[in-house]
Amino acid sequence: MDLIPAPARCSWNPAGYTSLDSATALEAGPGTEGVARWLRATVGAATGLPFPETGDARNRVVLAVAADLPPEGYRLVGDGGPYRIEGGSAAGVFWGAQTFRQLLGPDAFRRAPVRPGQDWEVPTVTVEDAPRFRWRGLMLDVARHFMPKEGVLRHLDLMAAHKLNVLHFHLTDDQGWRVEIRRYPKLTETGAWRARTKFGHRASPLWEDKPHGGFYTQDDIREIVAYAAERHITVVPEIDVPGHSQAAIAAYPELGNTDVIDTTALSVWDDWGISANVLAPTDDTLRFYEGVFEELLELFPSEFVHVGGDECRKDQWRRSPVAQARIEELGLADEDELQAWFVGHFDKWLTARGRRLIGWDEIIEGGLAKGAAVSSWRGYAGGVAAARAGHDVVMCPEQYVYLDHRQAAGADEPVPIGFVRTLEDVYRFEPVPAQLTEDEARHVLGTQANVWTEVMEDQGRVDYQTYPRLPAFAEVAWSALPAPDRRDFADFERRMSAHYRRLDALGVGYRPPTGPLPWQQRPGVLGRPIEGAPPNR
Repeated sequence: MDLIPAPARCSWNPAGYTSLDSATALEAGPGTEGVARWLRATVGAATGLPFPETGDARNRVVLAVAADLPPEGYRLVGDGGPYRIEGGSAAGVFWGAQTFRQLLGPDAFRRAPVRPGQDWEVPTVTVEDAPRFRWRGLMLDVARHFMPKEGVLRHLDLMAAHKLNVLHFHLTDDQGWRVEIRRYPKLTETGAWRARTKFGHRASPLWEDKPHGGFYTQDDIREIVAYAAERHITVVPEIDVPGHSQAAIAAYPELGNTDVIDTTALSVWDDWGISANVLAPTDDTLRFYEGVFEELLELFPSEFVHVGGDECRKDQWRRSPVAQARIEELGLADEDELQAWFVGHFDKWLTARGRRLIGWDEIIEGGLAKGAAVSSWRGYAGGVAAARAGHDVVMCPEQYVYLDHRQAAGADEPVPIGFVRTLEDVYRFEPVPAQLTEDEARHVLGTQANVWTEVMEDQGRVDYQTYPRLPAFAEVAWSALPAPDRRDFADFERRMSAHYRRLDALGVGYRPPTGPLPWQQRPGVLGRPIEGAPPNR
C-alpha cells in the first residue's frame, strides 16, 4: 500500500478488490453523519458516485463508531462484504475516510470525474491505525503575507488529507493585523495594510511598491473555524504580545512607548526582521488586549490561545520611565521579568475563562502558571525545560520543521533561507527529546511544522516550501516510527511516488524531486542561507 501517513497495520484480505458503482450505498451510523456528508461532497464529486443512503445489503460503505478503538483511531475492513470504516469517534471515522480516499487512487482527489462512468475499485484490506500524538499541527503565517480566506480553506483540506488536526493561525505581527476586532476598528482599517513590501530577505534591495494587506471579518473567521471543525481540525489563534506588535501600534499609537518615541509617526512595518517597537507595559495596554481576547474567545472555541511572547526587544523599555517605574512598582529584577509579568497577566486572564495559554519558548524564562504550554521553536532546549517543569509542549524546532528553510543547496532554490532541510531531514525528525524521562515525555502534546511567509508572496511559493515536506512531517506526527536512523526513507520515497500524483490532482505546486521548475525559481532575489549542519540543541 502507498499510504501516507503509514498506518500501524495493513493486511490484504482474500477478495482482492471491491467494486463501487452508482448503486453503492453509504450507511452512516450514529455520530458519523458529518463524515458521510464529507464523503459525498468530496469523494462523491471526484468519482461521480451518488452514494445513496439505502441499497443492497452487501454493496455499501458502512460508517460506524466503535467503542474498542481509541478516539482518533480507525479500522478499515474490506472483506468482500460491506466496506466498513470504523473509528473510536467521529474524528477516527474521518481519518479512516482519508485512508479510504487514498485507496481509491489519485483521481479520487479531483473535484470532478475525469473519466465519467469508469469503474472504481478499492482494495479489500484491513487497516488498523491510530495517531502517535494528539497535536499534529501546521502553523500558517498570514500576517507577513495575507492569504485570502479561500486559500486558508484550501490548506485545511490539505491538512485533513494528511491527518493533521491543529491549525496554528498566526494572525498578527509587525507587518499586519489580520482579524476584525469590532471594538477597535482601526486594527484592520490601518493595521491590516502596509504601503509596500520587501521582495526577498531584508538584505534584498528589491521592493514591491504597492500596498499589501487584507483581513478576515469575524464571519470569515467563523466560517474558517466551522470548516476546520467539519474536518476535525482545531484552529488555535495567535495574537502576538508584547513584541511583534508594530501593526497594532500604528493603528493605536497609545499602545506603544510614547515616552520614548513618537508612536504617531509609525506605520505598519514594510520590512522583515524584528521591530524595536513593542507594547508599553501599562494598564491601558492590558485592558486593550483583554478587549481583543474577549472578542477572540467568542470566535475560537479552542482549548489553547497562542500569545506569541517571542523576540521582544527591550531597548524601548530600558529607556522608558513608564516601563522602569512599572519594574520598580512590581519589584522585578529587569526587563526580562517585565515581559514575563506581561505574558503572565494573560496566562491568568485566559485561565480564569477556561482557556489555556500557549506561547513561544521564551515565555518559560520568567515562570508560567500551571496550565500554560510552550511551543519549542529555538531547538529542543525550551521544550525540555518546559516538560521538566511540568508544562505541556508542542515541539517545532526551527532546525527541523521551519518550512521556510531551503530544501536544497543548489543555486536555483528560490529565495534561500536558513539551513538546508531536505525531505529526508524532515522525515528523520524526532519530536520527543531523548533526554526526557517517560513521565516528562508525556508532556509532549505533539508537534507542528511552521510556515513563515516573509518570502512566500503567493500560493505558489507557499506550496513550494511546504510540499513535499509536509507529507513527511505528517507521517512523523501520526505514525509510530522507529528511531530516526532506523526509518525506512527509501520506502517513504516509494510511497511518495504515488502521493505526488495525489498532490497533482489537488493542484499543489510542490517542489519536484529533481528541483524547482523554471516558474518556481526567483533568480536574483536575495535570501539568507546558512551553511553547514544546523545545531542539534
